[in-house]
Amino acid sequence: MRFPLALVLLLLLSFPFSPIHAVEPGEILKDPALEARARTISQELRCVVCQNQSIDDSNAPLAHDLRVIVRERLTAGDTDSQVLAFVESRYGEFVLLRPRFKLQTLLLWFTPLLLLGGAAIFLVRSRRRPSAAIPAPLSPDERKRLDELLAQDRPEH
Repeated sequence: MRFPLALVLLLLLSFPFSPIHAVEPGEILKDPALEARARTISQELRCVVCQNQSIDDSNAPLAHDLRVIVRERLTAGDTDSQVLAFVESRYGEFVLLRPRFKLQTLLLWFTPLLLLGGAAIFLVRSRRRPSAAIPAPLSPDERKRLDELLAQDRPEH
């Protein structure tokens, strides 16, 4: 059976967008339930080296250390929120990929909405603005005056 060329191209193009996890085989817990919890928590923690990746996706040594800490805390019996609180107490709120909703983070949470609202207002206003009207043709008197002014500006030979 032959795959259609479009399907093969689609698969090749989607490969770079598939999630790639940096979790090493030695880190994976034997208990599948604990490992699933560790993965969920790892997706909520930012790699403080890479900053735009979760520790689950980062290959940085610090991300590895954080993944190990998460798994150690889970194995010790901590709840998910206790693990997150432990890591946050050591690295600060910056380590959370989704900061908590509080007074200090209001601007962070509402900036995307403000930008979208501003863009919508701009688009609505620009559509309502009357288009530039085509000027009326010059009257014979205006045309005569224009010709006189242009004649004054031209150097005579």
